[in-house]
Amino acid sequence: MHILMTGASGLVGTTLTAELRAAGDTVNRFVRPGTDSTHSNSGDVTWDPQSGEMNLPAAEGADAVINLAGASIGGGRWTANRKALLRSSRVDLTEHLVTALARLKSPPKIFISASAIGFYGDRGEESLTEASSSGKDFLSKITRDWEAAAIKVEQFGARTVLARFGIILSKTGGALPQMLTPFKLGAGGKLGSGKQWMSWISLDDAITAIRTAITDANLRGPINIVAPNPARNADFTRALAKVLHRPAILPAPAFALRLALGEMADALLLSSQRVIPEKLTQQHFKYQYADLESALRRALQ
Repeated sequence: MHILMTGASGLVGTTLTAELRAAGDTVNRFVRPGTDSTHSNSGDVTWDPQSGEMNLPAAEGADAVINLAGASIGGGRWTANRKALLRSSRVDLTEHLVTALARLKSPPKIFISASAIGFYGDRGEESLTEASSSGKDFLSKITRDWEAAAIKVEQFGARTVLARFGIILSKTGGALPQMLTPFKLGAGGKLGSGKQWMSWISLDDAITAIRTAITDANLRGPINIVAPNPARNADFTRALAKVLHRPAILPAPAFALRLALGEMADALLLSSQRVIPEKLTQQHFKYQYADLESALRRALQ
């Protein structure tokens, strides 16, 4: 299978590219105009995500496109400029990508676009499936618009998957490395009340879920890419402390988190999202790491 990918240098993209190539698939990246030849490979497609200009002949005939691009949600305090970047690197980029793909004579038959469980917003004790409504906060609105941009590929008949990722457990990227420092210093603890639900997945299972979405024609629309056992923040904290052999005795009060991080604290650390992977379960998806402690040990080994 020939696959084109945005965001190939990110946490998911790097691992996914390696596994797909090892399985015999051809994976090429979308690269910006002027990219040094030492950083591109034969078959990579030149594309400007701001203007939308693409080397269309190079993109012809790909079986699938995987869109993983997007600036890091936790990469800086949410100033007005940062919020604009978070939106443009998701919504605008995806709109430009879909518009370009629609001009192909032979467009891809499969389109997988990253999304996030931030779609649901802060939902307390509610169990959330792919059929649940979206929230009303900043992240919910971005994610809703992001998905709306992606689903437009259906205009040329592509099967579309919206990959709503939970917290991906890996020591090389995502949220986990940021959680480790206070624990290693003996200062880890629950965040706020500790009652909020955290929906997580191991990197291995996230990659397998994407590969399944590529090949399984029954998977389309939003897919919750999370483990079947979400954990309360206090339980997540205890499991992480156990794996690290460190205490978890110094909680971070909600007011302190808000003072340090502003709006981002509520969206990323204090909101509760009890997300259920209903569609993956219906397809009898086999998790390697459905247990939180085993997933953390795998991530940190």
